[in-house]
Amino acid sequence: MIMDDQLLDRGVDWFRQKGWSPFPFQLTAWKAYLSGKHGLVNAPTGSGKTYSLAIPVLLEYMNENNLLDIPLEPEPTVYKGKGLRAIWITPIRALAREIAGSTQKAIDGLGLTWKVGVRTGDTSSQERARMKKSPPEFLVTTPESLHIMIAQKEYPKFFRELRAVICDEWHELIGSKRGVQMELALSRLKAICPKLKVWGISATIGNMDEAVQALLGSSRVSGRYEVIRSDIKKAIEVESILPDTVEKLPWAGHLGTNLIDKVIPIIKNSKSTLIFTNTRSFAEIWYQKLLDRAPELAGIMAMHHGSISRELRDWVEEALHSEHLKAVVCTSSLDLGVDFRPVETIIQVGSPKGVARFMQRAGRSGHQPGALSKICFVPTHSLELIEASALRQAMAEGLVEDRIPYIRSFDVLVQYLITLAVSDGFRPKEIFEEVRGTFAFSSITQEDWQWLMSFVTTGGSALTAYDEFQRVEVHEGVFKVTKKRIAMRHRLSIGTIVSDVSMQVKYLSGKYLGTIEEYFISRLNPGDVFWFAGRNLELVRIKDMAVQVRNTKKRAKAVPSWQGGRMPLSSQMSVMLRRKLHEIAVDSSGQDVELQFLKPLMALQGERSVLPSKDEFLIEYFHTREGFHVVMYPFEGRQVHEGMGALLALRISRIKPITFSIAMNDYGFELLSDQEIPIYEAVETDVLSGENLWEDIQAGINSVEMARRRFRDIASISGLVFKGYPGHMMKDRHLQSSSQLFFDVFHDYDSNNLLLNQAYEEVMDFQLEEARMRKALDRINQQRIIITEPEKPTPFAFPIMVDRLSRDKLSSEKLADRVKRMQLQFE
Repeated sequence: MIMDDQLLDRGVDWFRQKGWSPFPFQLTAWKAYLSGKHGLVNAPTGSGKTYSLAIPVLLEYMNENNLLDIPLEPEPTVYKGKGLRAIWITPIRALAREIAGSTQKAIDGLGLTWKVGVRTGDTSSQERARMKKSPPEFLVTTPESLHIMIAQKEYPKFFRELRAVICDEWHELIGSKRGVQMELALSRLKAICPKLKVWGISATIGNMDEAVQALLGSSRVSGRYEVIRSDIKKAIEVESILPDTVEKLPWAGHLGTNLIDKVIPIIKNSKSTLIFTNTRSFAEIWYQKLLDRAPELAGIMAMHHGSISRELRDWVEEALHSEHLKAVVCTSSLDLGVDFRPVETIIQVGSPKGVARFMQRAGRSGHQPGALSKICFVPTHSLELIEASALRQAMAEGLVEDRIPYIRSFDVLVQYLITLAVSDGFRPKEIFEEVRGTFAFSSITQEDWQWLMSFVTTGGSALTAYDEFQRVEVHEGVFKVTKKRIAMRHRLSIGTIVSDVSMQVKYLSGKYLGTIEEYFISRLNPGDVFWFAGRNLELVRIKDMAVQVRNTKKRAKAVPSWQGGRMPLSSQMSVMLRRKLHEIAVDSSGQDVELQFLKPLMALQGERSVLPSKDEFLIEYFHTREGFHVVMYPFEGRQVHEGMGALLALRISRIKPITFSIAMNDYGFELLSDQEIPIYEAVETDVLSGENLWEDIQAGINSVEMARRRFRDIASISGLVFKGYPGHMMKDRHLQSSSQLFFDVFHDYDSNNLLLNQAYEEVMDFQLEEARMRKALDRINQQRIIITEPEKPTPFAFPIMVDRLSRDKLSSEKLADRVKRMQLQFE
């Protein structure tokens, strides 16, 4: 290919015609792509990163086909199909339409007659068939849909003209099994498309080098790839919404809705506002509470989350574009780079628990290069205001989280191998080399591979006797699926996103509203009223896995909750939180407005106990009517505290036989017992040591039970359990019991099973964050340990105690009454 200025000028001319000028990072990306390199573009939301890679894909085609002389914005010409040239991978469906629209503008502007297609889980079967017969030149799709395309017969023909795969929002993908899914798909596409270039687009993450390794795998060869960083710095202003008075004994969850009267004027004074909540349940609650307090928002406020039907989500996105909506209450379904130009204000309800997530959301306002992003922070309890101050500082210093890539996810690999077997079949030797070229499976051994071949053909040593697990047959060295039933079930099961079994919510007329998890609906009776999709709905009946409902004016008694809503505090946030506490402890001048506001609460903490500085580790020991409490404050996040609490409970019980109940939040954990706790003796005998950590965690935590729960997802992804056909999904309890049965069989008869071992590794790495816990224990051992004995619970301890109560299945009204009584008692 000739690399000359005329080629780049073509892109620059179109930009100028639009009144734009390309950023240096965009031009650098164009040059790198056109010179045949792989790579990654690192740029913030709203900086024009889509055009940094869409434009060179188009310019490459124009250069190869001598089309550089056609006029810009020409008259429409007769369309002639040319085959699929570029695939743009997006992690969420809400992004697909926006990227397709932006790309189509560039195609039309440069005078090409390309088609842009969108293929996601929402695409109709007719549209999919049309694309297979006549593929668009530019396809926007998801990792799951890409694998479904690889599962079709003669798939290499479909991809034969492919020159580029661009993975957008790569930072979102690598921290999940969808990243592994993409690595495997790319390994195959690189083998069948010799001219393929692989590019990623990512926001800033702490482990960028590792992200590039995961994206490129064996293509990461010196001089043949480039990481391009934009020099655009996003200016973000954080304003906290402060309550009128500081609550000296704070507790989680209730304060947010109490601040609604302060939020409504912000909405009214803005042209458009996105209100981010951390969970879908919270989005439903906020939407209803806002309408209760400001009925005039009806019709100009909407809700957007992943469980609402596509039709409703599309309407919301369209209405935001056209400025018909003033406010949208949403979750992470609108986190990513959908280009909503009109959005003026962002409100974050509750701490997002991570710097990158907060920056992503803040970037939704001022979503143009160079524009100021403003975000209002609404705490759900007083102590979260420290997190607002910590977030501001972390962003100023450019501190962002690592995204830990999944490695050796054999459930995803099993699924992929069967995908290949369902299409044209595969030869193990060839695919082994491709798989070993990925980052996720670079350590795979021949022994692992032989186990996998045995597993997909016979079900492995434990399942050999059962025909249904002999999914793949071998014909003249080619591993193939020949049974139609197995192929159909597999195609329906492709993907790594696992949640509870979902049920469709429909009006009696049949109109579809969205999906809800089975375990929530199973607690309701006909006639019960619940909130969903911003509506008050009465449950009429459950029929064929559909929840039939009607609108009602009766008061809702329940809000759906979805599994996996609570996000743990990131390690970067933990570091920053401890720094902010140190600032308060040493009373440095020039503190943020949030820290000034919290002074009465911190004064009470210091009065009753101690405000720990960065060199101190605080343990509180006190007695109430509930029993004896030991509370420790590592400030390391809920997941680390879960493991640490169990570890300490085990080690203390070796000193004195004693039983504990354990509670935790992101700041600390509580051990509660009806007996006196030998805490001084425990500290002297090094119960906080990092020695024998692995063994003690295994002994102190029911790791078998945790692994068994984790195995449910692994069994589903690897195809051991089938979730059912559309409209006839298997009940959740049946799925659970099936996966538990497999777990127990492997545990007893196939202890070297790679899927079984994976379940234990995931518990340690992702649930208990063993590496982070070890680091925290090492840090604590360098600090001065202070044990205080307050007469009453402290402001730090109180929210942990309330967290324990909230697990006792109390209704929110009963919990609020109980907490008020406790506040009166302890204040």
